Amino acid sequence: MQMESDNNAGNDFTTDLKARIKATKRSRWIRFSIVALIFIAWVAWLGSWWVLLFLPLLFDVYITGYIPLTWWKNSKSKAVRSVMGWVDAILYALILVYFIFTFVGQNYQIPSSSLEKSLLVGDYLWVNKMAYGPRVPMTPVHFPLVQNTFPIINTKSYVEWPNWKYHRLKGFGNVKSGDIVVFNFPAGDTVALKVQNPDYYTLVKMFGRDAVKYNKESFGDVIYRPVDRRENYVKRAVGLPGERLKIVDGTIYINGVAQPAPADVQFNYYYQALNHRLTNDEWDEIGISVDDRNELSLGREDVANLQSLGFKVNPDGTIPPVYVSPLTSAMVKKLEADPNIGKIMKMPAPAGEYLFPDVAGANWTRADYGEIWIPKKGATIKLDEEAWDLYNRVIRNYEHHPDAYIENGTVYIDGKPAEKYTFEMDYYFMMGDNRDNSLDSRYWGFVPEDHIVGKPMRVIVSFDKDKGLLNGGIRWNRVFKDANTGF
Repeated sequence: MQMESDNNAGNDFTTDLKARIKATKRSRWIRFSIVALIFIAWVAWLGSWWVLLFLPLLFDVYITGYIPLTWWKNSKSKAVRSVMGWVDAILYALILVYFIFTFVGQNYQIPSSSLEKSLLVGDYLWVNKMAYGPRVPMTPVHFPLVQNTFPIINTKSYVEWPNWKYHRLKGFGNVKSGDIVVFNFPAGDTVALKVQNPDYYTLVKMFGRDAVKYNKESFGDVIYRPVDRRENYVKRAVGLPGERLKIVDGTIYINGVAQPAPADVQFNYYYQALNHRLTNDEWDEIGISVDDRNELSLGREDVANLQSLGFKVNPDGTIPPVYVSPLTSAMVKKLEADPNIGKIMKMPAPAGEYLFPDVAGANWTRADYGEIWIPKKGATIKLDEEAWDLYNRVIRNYEHHPDAYIENGTVYIDGKPAEKYTFEMDYYFMMGDNRDNSLDSRYWGFVPEDHIVGKPMRVIVSFDKDKGLLNGGIRWNRVFKDANTGF
């Protein structure tokens, strides 16, 4: 009897299945076929064939309908049908956005001036994640429209489990010298929530680890963030894996060869207005943004020093205004042609900045830096104290040997003495075009390949925060502008 009952149940299911398939409209078969082909192509690109286990779910969604995903359509309540209709549409939209933002591309905003004038504060960029190959998300369960924290409620927008190992799909190419690149901030693995600029590691250098950790009133909680949930930065790749980089008086040398500067590279300059203070119209004509219109506060104690540098001092001891701003070479030429402008002088790089690596006696500055070798996947180095100073963060933090340390000149990795180390990833040296106002690899070190997000392709729209929307606030000349130029 039981066998007969089971056979009847099986026959009933088979009959019902055939009936459902036969009743499916041709249009739904076409939609299923298109979606299935896209899904299979995506699985092939992903290289994880086990994901094909979800193909029967798609078949049920489009053809058989055993899972009651659209139960609400048959509800007698108009309110239920209305609310669930919106919920259904929003969920579909979020799933689509999730896949597009993860595997195709995403919009990003330029929040700081580190790449001006190549990219401007207020630029909204379309970043192509397929250019270098999209990363399979390391924290796959996350809200697609928020990087790491929900606004207002200030809670995490992701869950840390599951956490997948880094894997990058095949893309259209590799990072090239001079590319502008979006990446996750490497020093953003540990964050003091109330003070995120400067970063946690700089705060530790300034105040000490315990002061930052236990003074929650000033610094907030100290938290860890996974790689793909760290803040997004955008800089220019000036050094590639395996290259030797050195900066001499602001000029970058790669393997001993001087590199051309981006067309809009900027350095800080002092300049003096002889006859009158610069007006807003004059600032605009030169191209200096409101935030960069800085007048120095000078007194009589500065007279001798200014005169020795060639700046004008009036007979009565007063000093015509002296300004400091980041300027491109074209902006310097405009100032040189202005009869109201006197002395123009490039600002010397200050000593004593917190640069990478933190090596006593290096005497490097942001303008005279290195030489430094950039790690390359598969390359092997000899481990000594100098190598440890340069690459200990790479070994411990990025390549996951947290118990690596140096003792009496001997480096230990995974508890064992090590004379050599072979790198597991490629690394990059990133810098901003606004060279004297960019917190970049000179300050926090190398960018690992697993932090690379994508390549900015186009400026979608650009807003000037210093102007109203109806008074030049939209920079129409930048809409759909190439976002990866400069040389």
